[in-house]
Amino acid sequence: GRSLFSMGWSAFQTITPNVKEEGAMKEDCGMQDTPYTEDTLVEQLEACVDYLWKSERHELIANVYKPVILVYEKKRDFKRLSELYYTIHRSYHKITEVVHSEKRLFGRYYRVAFYGQAFFEEDNSKEYIYKEPKLTGLSEISQRLLKLYSDKYGTENVKMIQDSNKVNPKDLDPKFAYIQVTFVTPYFDEKELTERRTDFEKHHNIKRFVFETPFTLSGKKHGGVEEQCKRRTILTTSQTFPYVKKRIQVVNQQSTELNPIEVAIDEMSRKVSELNHLCCMNEVDMIRLQLKLQGSVSAKVNAGPMAYAWAFLEEKNAKKYPDNQVKLLKEIFRQFAAACGHALEVNERLIKEDQLEYQEEMKSHYRDLLSELSTVMNEQVVYGEDTTKQQGAERQHVLRAISRTTTSNNLSGGTVAASSE
Repeated sequence: GRSLFSMGWSAFQTITPNVKEEGAMKEDCGMQDTPYTEDTLVEQLEACVDYLWKSERHELIANVYKPVILVYEKKRDFKRLSELYYTIHRSYHKITEVVHSEKRLFGRYYRVAFYGQAFFEEDNSKEYIYKEPKLTGLSEISQRLLKLYSDKYGTENVKMIQDSNKVNPKDLDPKFAYIQVTFVTPYFDEKELTERRTDFEKHHNIKRFVFETPFTLSGKKHGGVEEQCKRRTILTTSQTFPYVKKRIQVVNQQSTELNPIEVAIDEMSRKVSELNHLCCMNEVDMIRLQLKLQGSVSAKVNAGPMAYAWAFLEEKNAKKYPDNQVKLLKEIFRQFAAACGHALEVNERLIKEDQLEYQEEMKSHYRDLLSELSTVMNEQVVYGEDTTKQQGAERQHVLRAISRTTTSNNLSGGTVAASSE
């Protein structure tokens, strides 16, 4: 099989970049004792495909089968080739069923940091990203790690750090072992988001993760919107997930701090992205759409999105902040109004008679929202489908420029026309 597989490990690079580790490994001197043949390779790759079916990673099946196809072509085994291509056909068919459903659960990720030289030794002050199955919650992984290390070091010697703030090891008591667990999500910059369009692509071959920590300049964790800041931390691991181990060490960390109006810009652009994403799904998730819509247009006075509008866009308050950031937030609110209007139209198209009253209530709240926005922004904000395509394109460009979220900005639907009074 040497001529067929002269590429060696590089034949599998399209599946995972982690395979480069194989190229750095020296050949085991005991390998001659256990012959590794073409048949062995085929057997293992076919077993691999079975596991890919079980883990719902259908996108990898065709690539894993490529070396196997070479073997059967060489053997002129047309029956087996026919079976392989049928399996590949089924895998692609399955992808078309699930690619936009968001029903596959690819796991959750947590940053775990260890502190305590006397206990963790070489792991002291190191951070890892743990990949956990499906919907594993923060409390579940925290309790598991607490039990694991309590059994090892004694219950009285292990403490959990309950927040995601940066830890100064000098502030910790050296008599204890400390564990800090933080929920993180995969992080992508704007360029990556244009390339990673599907749920699978956003969970495969990933090595950057993000979490956010709220804070105020007064020292409190939470405050009013006009004083609420947040710290965004991006972590990079040494290898990509999925991996042969369930945890990978963090090798780089970058933090940026957002001031209150930047927090508003970030949160509102995220809401716009989420609403538009829900409206554009092949099969609209009505429950999620209605929950998101309700939280957007039915929030109490001075709560939710309108709290940001009053704090940063009302004429007197706006003078306290940089003009370019105020203009940016105004543009995002126009996009937000458009996204809510589009979501209402999608909802109206799909609901049944028993929800007509609910729909009318939402529309009433939406009209109130537009009226309040018009007052705050000192311009007439109305929803309409006939606004020019050029205006829509310009606003999409603005949103893409400021969006720092991991959600793709797919801004379709109507636009909002606004004219100064």
